[in-house]
Amino acid sequence: MHYRERLNAPAWYWLVGVLFGASTIIAVGFWYGPWVAFGGGLVVAAVITVALAWFGRTELAVDADGLRVGPSLLEWPWLGEVEVLDAAATRERLGVGADARAFVTQRPWLSESVQVTVDDAADPHPYWLVSSRRPAQLAAAIETARAQAAS
Repeated sequence: MHYRERLNAPAWYWLVGVLFGASTIIAVGFWYGPWVAFGGGLVVAAVITVALAWFGRTELAVDADGLRVGPSLLEWPWLGEVEVLDAAATRERLGVGADARAFVTQRPWLSESVQVTVDDAADPHPYWLVSSRRPAQLAAAIETARAQAAS
């Protein structure tokens, strides 16, 4: 394994979820009493926990087979040019410069990304755009692993 990163939600997302759950308990408690508020708070807490855990479950990995993003795999023979994108370039690729056919894994709490060109004429995706906390390290790991896979 050359690189591994999980795209977990940051702590402040969890804090906002806790505060939303607390405000729900307070609002419901004023109208329906403490037992209903407690039950409603548990439901809201469970929904927020499941949503944030599900949204942050995606894992990036560079291994002997290629680049893995969640369950998807881009194997070495079809992995083309790798480009590290800063926040402005990522925003442009997600907006006016976007290609609707691209494979995109983006998280709102991550502003930088890596764009990997797909060198497979049979693949409908011209490139993969993948958010990362450490895009330069991800790109370096891809280049290092590609060189090792070629030898």
